[in-house]
Amino acid sequence: MVFTSSQIILGIKRRATNQMNSANKSPWEKYSRRNGRTSVLGRRGQVWLSVCVLFCGIPALTWAQAEQPEAASAGRAVQDITTSPSAEPDQQIEQEPDQQNLGSISGTVLDQSGAPVAGAEVTLVRENQAPNEQIVGDDGRFSFTNVSPGAFELNINAAGLAGQTTSGVLQSGENYVAPQISLRVAMALTSMRVEPPPVEVAEMQIKDQEKQRVLAVMPNFYVSYVPDAVPLTSKQKFELASKMVIDPFTFGLTGVVAGAQQAENQFSGYGQGAQGYGKRFGAAYADIVSSTFIGSAILPSILKQDPRYFYKGTGTKRSRLLYALANSVICKGDNREWQPNYSNIAGSLIAGGLANLYYPKSDRNRVGFVFENTAIGIGETAVLDVLQEFFIRKLTPKPSNQKPSKI
Repeated sequence: MVFTSSQIILGIKRRATNQMNSANKSPWEKYSRRNGRTSVLGRRGQVWLSVCVLFCGIPALTWAQAEQPEAASAGRAVQDITTSPSAEPDQQIEQEPDQQNLGSISGTVLDQSGAPVAGAEVTLVRENQAPNEQIVGDDGRFSFTNVSPGAFELNINAAGLAGQTTSGVLQSGENYVAPQISLRVAMALTSMRVEPPPVEVAEMQIKDQEKQRVLAVMPNFYVSYVPDAVPLTSKQKFELASKMVIDPFTFGLTGVVAGAQQAENQFSGYGQGAQGYGKRFGAAYADIVSSTFIGSAILPSILKQDPRYFYKGTGTKRSRLLYALANSVICKGDNREWQPNYSNIAGSLIAGGLANLYYPKSDRNRVGFVFENTAIGIGETAVLDVLQEFFIRKLTPKPSNQKPSKI
């Protein structure tokens, strides 16, 4: 049971009234209360009353004090709710100036002729803010609204036109109109690689090949140190063959061969002396001319094959050796594809058959002997190609524009 403070005070007042009433009682009544049952019960009631006041009044007082803060907080909440509507106008008053400070940026994008540039891209760039982009309409106009005051930059770009950048400072509440933006036609940079016709390139490469001489003496015209050399025309193939057979070294070598044959009395049907030497020289030179023109000019022009040896120069020794040996029976076509070397093989056979027309009857080769000499000629070509790949290159001074072959 809980007593409020007003109940406790009322109880104290009643106790005081009872004491006043007892003072007005007669002595007998006082005596009987002190000495009788009534007096005993009165004392016990006082004790119980004191205990009740001690144990019930204090918690009630504590509960009453606890309710006061809650009431105070509730009062403040009501006051806050009551006063909050009056605070909103203040906030609105503070925000209204920010809205009033915003401005706009507008302008027109034109080309050099003064026509609007439809589809141009205008980008508004401001510090510490994300870029804002707009695509210009058919009238060439653009407009950015609700823009905060401060410095800004406009980047204008359009297809086929040079880009342009303009900057300015937007004041508070200003409607900024950008100066007239006129885009110029973009400068087109075109790179052009001018190369001479293939015929001229091949002619320059032949000129370089004609300078190639082993030990600066022996012509080495039919070797290309350019792996992707331009194919030769028929005219160039005949010119190269002509320069080969009329080279002074060719005449000198033929004279040495004819002298050796006469010293050993080969082709005895020619006899001895100057006449015999001349016949031997003529026969040897005819062999060179026929084999060179037929195998390196006539048939390559007909079969569209390249008579030159293409220096490899890279890879393992084994791969280079196999490459050199294979080139005795294969060659590059004018289409730069590898194919059987019909020109060299058939040229050897034809040249051997023609030799029977000017060699003495006793020394003319049989048909089987012609094929035998052709096989020997192929073997000699293989040996020469191996020398070209590993040794002659080192003995050829300053081969021009040489690049190792990737084949």
